[in-house]
Amino acid sequence: MKTIEQQKSLKAYNTFGVECFCEYFTSVSTTEELGAALLNEDFSERFILGGGSNLLFTKNLSGLCIHIDLKGIRVIEEDADHVIIEASAGENWHDFVIWTLDQGYGGLENLALIPGNIGTAPIQNIGAYGVELKDSFVNCTTLDTKTATPHQFNLEEAVFGYRNSIFKTDLKGKHVITAVQFRLTKKNHLLKTAYGTLQEELGNKLPTPKNIAEAVIAIRQRKLPDPKKIGNSGSFFKNPVITEKHFQKLLVAYPEMPHYRISNSEVKIPAGWIIDRLGYKGIKRGGAGVHEHQALVLVNHGNARGIEILSLAQEIQEKVLERFEISLEIEVNIY
Repeated sequence: MKTIEQQKSLKAYNTFGVECFCEYFTSVSTTEELGAALLNEDFSERFILGGGSNLLFTKNLSGLCIHIDLKGIRVIEEDADHVIIEASAGENWHDFVIWTLDQGYGGLENLALIPGNIGTAPIQNIGAYGVELKDSFVNCTTLDTKTATPHQFNLEEAVFGYRNSIFKTDLKGKHVITAVQFRLTKKNHLLKTAYGTLQEELGNKLPTPKNIAEAVIAIRQRKLPDPKKIGNSGSFFKNPVITEKHFQKLLVAYPEMPHYRISNSEVKIPAGWIIDRLGYKGIKRGGAGVHEHQALVLVNHGNARGIEILSLAQEIQEKVLERFEISLEIEVNIY
């Protein structure tokens, strides 16, 4: 097994940039090293750390923190129209998306610039601009955290939902994803450009996978803060889905409320609009705050503790429930 460090700072390992220490730390670059770390009987508690982009540390971690650094991208199979690519869990998500585009493959272009690594992407079924990870997902390989036994989960077994999967619910903490396979197009790409702001950004350009990715990157860079410059974890809350009856009631008070119909009986409301409506955009609570351009993003202005950011999030949840009768769900994993 690789070197184990003690009292390791995880500040550089989470995009919020909050200070947190783990009792023991190791980084693994092979499945064999991962298996050995999982089975090491010296530790009763283990924490699996990927890209650190969808989590908020509110306290120090006891036990062994295992940082996933598995690398590699390979073609599994291909024909004239499609290709199946396997990417290891430690690969950076955005770098992988750009790699697929450079190869001429389509399918992931709408998901460009989403922070994080391959291994954590299926856990929350990352999505943006009308596309979700599940749309290209073939399967993922995992190790059982108790036995280090390998398993494989296909699309149906992963039970994907809106920012959700079986790895976030029934199997949370029970499996570590080591690699993910995607089915991508080589031609006749199924391009998704219907999302309003994406259409505006593309303008009169002929849509191609690369053009769409460039448009998505431009939009995200304008709207979302760079974690390297200001600590954040992207969207902190899920966009709430409400009933048609609830929507019609709110529409009377807020006729300008943006919305997306997802069925005859359900409507999705942008959480950022709700939070902005309550006057939270740009607000600060000590070192914690709400981003000045995107109210859906909570930020660390440099010295915030995780508990301060969580406290602000809970304050926002309470106000949203009080004013809109909507329970905002936190998208970020809290530890």
